Amino acid sequence: MNTRVLIVDDDRSLCQLLADELSELGFVVDWRTSAEEALASLRDLEPDVVVTDLRMRGLSGLELCGRIVAGWPELPVIVITAFGSLETAIAAIRSGAYDFITKPFETEALAVALNRAAERRALRAEVRRLRSAVLESHEGGGLLGSSPPMQQIYRLLDRLGPAEAPVLITGESGTGKELVALELHRRSRRAAQPFVAVNCAALPEALLESELFGHVRGAFTDARTARSGLFLEADRGTLFLDEIGEMPQAMQAKLLRALQSRTVRPVGGDVEIPCDVRVVSATNKDIEAATAAGSFRTDLYFRVNVLRIDLPPLRARGNDILVLAQHFLRRAARRELRQVSGIGPEAARKLLDYSWPGNVRELQNVIERAVALTRGEEILVEDLPEAIQRHRRRDLVLLGDTPDSLPTLAEVERRYIQLVLDTVGQNKARAARILGMDRTTLYRRLGRGGAESGDPGDLGGLLP
Repeated sequence: MNTRVLIVDDDRSLCQLLADELSELGFVVDWRTSAEEALASLRDLEPDVVVTDLRMRGLSGLELCGRIVAGWPELPVIVITAFGSLETAIAAIRSGAYDFITKPFETEALAVALNRAAERRALRAEVRRLRSAVLESHEGGGLLGSSPPMQQIYRLLDRLGPAEAPVLITGESGTGKELVALELHRRSRRAAQPFVAVNCAALPEALLESELFGHVRGAFTDARTARSGLFLEADRGTLFLDEIGEMPQAMQAKLLRALQSRTVRPVGGDVEIPCDVRVVSATNKDIEAATAAGSFRTDLYFRVNVLRIDLPPLRARGNDILVLAQHFLRRAARRELRQVSGIGPEAARKLLDYSWPGNVRELQNVIERAVALTRGEEILVEDLPEAIQRHRRRDLVLLGDTPDSLPTLAEVERRYIQLVLDTVGQNKARAARILGMDRTTLYRRLGRGGAESGDPGDLGGLLP
């Protein structure tokens, strides 16, 4: 689009001359002979750049510039004058002018300044658009945080998003597994197609089969009409199977067959229907332990666990806790029409020290509650739940000022293993990966040292 220019000068003949010459260079030009007329027409003309003379009857060019900066801060103003001095230039810049040109000048020089100003305005508009897009993404529950664990998740999303292979997302309840699944879909070649989610733990086995594969009319008592099912609804898109570790074994076999054949058979039907979906699964269970125990099929485990993302618990994400808390605060304050803008220093420390067993979901609940309860503009410690107020941070402390009081190496190992287990929610497979040992070795160490539960009484040197 051609740059729209508004010229403001009380010399009518100069306005007409500049308009003619700039029009020949491809600009769309309007002009006014007073600052007052220019201000009155800004909303209708919507120029990309304003060019104003410095000295005019009525409002001066500097006053016009100040009015435009106040009312239209993104609209650049170029000031032209025959009185080119350092003081005049400084005054123009202080008034918010984008550029300052002295008379006489070549029209081509003015054209260069106009193009620069228009490009700057377009760039600032693009920055605003991108910021708005980011905020909208975050408002929709997009991933937030810049901690090392989350940076690793972002790198994995970049690599796994475009892939077609199934992905298994593991992590404690409330860590955001569905958000990660949705982000995988957004980054895939299937992004324009449906994203369909189902919680496998929320439905009984008979209903889950119909939900996934559909049913024909008359398949069961209430099947008055046929239904396509979620596999077919997600055709060419992504199907998210949340809490797949809770799926009944009989359904596991049917799911495995659908994944292997890339077809589905509706309940009560006798025809296989082709279906093209990318399956993303999630579980908060120790899926390897469930497979070893026989409660989850080994062949299905290998089918859904081709690619994998292990989500960190919130307590392992450091200052991300405050980033998320501030995000939830802004959203809750806007929804509740409360003038709450921040989190007090002591409250922030309490949030950082708390262990967050419910992860991001618990943090959101806590912040929404605090926004509703606080009487000021900041969330204070007394606005937080008592469990967080009373909580004291636990660190691995090796007590001992004398040789006799120092713990043995075996005791240090026991304490550290217990700390890792607590941090990962007793997920032994994940703890073994962090500790750099296989699960068999971890089980042997646990049996030898007795570190089995998260009971603070077993922690010895894990002192509050």
